[in-house]
Amino acid sequence: MSDAEEVISRLSAASQTIVLAESCTAGLVADLLAQVPGASRVLWGSYVSYTGAAKIAMLGLDEEILRRYGAVSRETACAMAQGALQRSRADIAAAVTGLAGPEGDGSPVPVGTLWIATVGRGMGVEAQVFQYTGSRQAVRSAAAGAVIRELIRRLSSV
Repeated sequence: MSDAEEVISRLSAASQTIVLAESCTAGLVADLLAQVPGASRVLWGSYVSYTGAAKIAMLGLDEEILRRYGAVSRETACAMAQGALQRSRADIAAAVTGLAGPEGDGSPVPVGTLWIATVGRGMGVEAQVFQYTGSRQAVRSAAAGAVIRELIRRLSSV
């Protein structure tokens, strides 16, 4: 069973749905889940909020969070996950924000850094930082896989 299949299976068994908020992955996580038969029963939807303005408009991210902590931060990832959950009817949300490269964004955050946050109704928000190397596409693919693995970890503790 693939990791994506495991996420779909666990959500199905728990009769839960998921919403995603993706930045640097630009929909790759939703694509991985949607490839699994039965995904339509558990995948509520996905927000691709690539820019800061999109994060504010689509997810209700407080502009002060972006200004104070930057787009690639624990605070932004958590706010993205919480915003997606609040704007959906899903039970669980996962968010990813990162810097895929090849150039930096002018911040001190190194290329390849990403934050993943998960939150659920009745579950607190958790966030983890990851660091990957390689091409832009390699970092984006690694980030999508990391989100799926974080979901498995989080769903295992429910």
